[in-house]
Amino acid sequence: MARYFTLLEAERLLPTVERSIRDAIALKNEYQESEENIQRATQRIVSSGGSMVNRDQFRAERARSEAAGDALKKAIEDIHEIGCQVKDLDIGLLDFPTLYRGREVLLCWKLGESGIGYWHGLEEGFRGRKPLDDDFLQNHRGDEVN
Repeated sequence: MARYFTLLEAERLLPTVERSIRDAIALKNEYQESEENIQRATQRIVSSGGSMVNRDQFRAERARSEAAGDALKKAIEDIHEIGCQVKDLDIGLLDFPTLYRGREVLLCWKLGESGIGYWHGLEEGFRGRKPLDDDFLQNHRGDEVN
């Protein structure tokens, strides 16, 4: 079941999710770099007809890639456990589900923005972002408190 946030609840989580998304971006970059190193080494082996390869170095790079991939997966799962949705790691884009006039929509935040200033429908995505206005602020809600 989805968690729904008010704007205030989502903004209170920004310092935590900002650290997490920065960590995830760094892990993604490390994973990609390691995979590129592995691909280059593999291509050298193939193009030279199976030349000698430093197996220890190759294994270490594979272990680095796997560790970064596992840590990246965990970082994304941690963000999802909070209730946020990771939309784009390249730009650090996150969505927070909320209810607006009885329908599910998403509060939208991008790394580098000082706060949450936009929302969009489920099918609209980043390009469909709309600025938060008084109507939205007065007619959105999070989970009901029991």
